[in-house]
Amino acid sequence: MKLYVIVRKDLSTSQRAVQAGHVVAQFCLYCPFSRWNNGTLIYLGIKNLRHLEKLMNQLSYNNINYTEFREPDMNNEVTAIATDQHFVEFERMRLL
Repeated sequence: MKLYVIVRKDLSTSQRAVQAGHVVAQFCLYCPFSRWNNGTLIYLGIKNLRHLEKLMNQLSYNNINYTEFREPDMNNEVTAIATDQHFVEFERMRLL
């Protein structure tokens, strides 16, 4: 099983790593019955907050559950999301 982690590319390299870690931890805390069992992690990059919000809307529209992480030090903006469900848009995204 795969866990897709989508992180904003408008963040610095170190911020991307931290935000990816936060959203994986969030996913583990709030989705304990997920099909993902510490298997494959796929890190994908997305341009910025606006593009991430658009993706989140698409996921919701397609009934794909995801976990988001909001960074308190960045005005609680969403910096990363994670899902264990495949979505065709992921195939067009580049690895982080």
